[in-house]
Amino acid sequence: PEKWSRTPPFRRTITSWRSSARMARRLMIEDIELDTRGLLCPLPVIRTQDAVKNMEKGATLRVIATDPGVLHDIPAWCRIHGHKLIETTDGDTEISIRIQVS
Repeated sequence: PEKWSRTPPFRRTITSWRSSARMARRLMIEDIELDTRGLLCPLPVIRTQDAVKNMEKGATLRVIATDPGVLHDIPAWCRIHGHKLIETTDGDTEISIRIQVS
């Protein structure tokens, strides 16, 4: 099946569902940012787990937090669930952790 979409300057083009599925798949693998600033343990880990459930293998999640407990909790959670910890950055006011979903 085909679907119609409008593109500037309002000419109609046909886009196949197959290319739309490919685009959706490509978007699922891009970086996703999860803001957990202001949340205390265990909420950043719970929100991280909920976000990862909706992501595809190979996608990356960047968790931003203010609770220093995430420096220990999220890497431990990654080890238990088999995800790869890519990077941890501890700034003055916030912590950033990048995870690759496995």
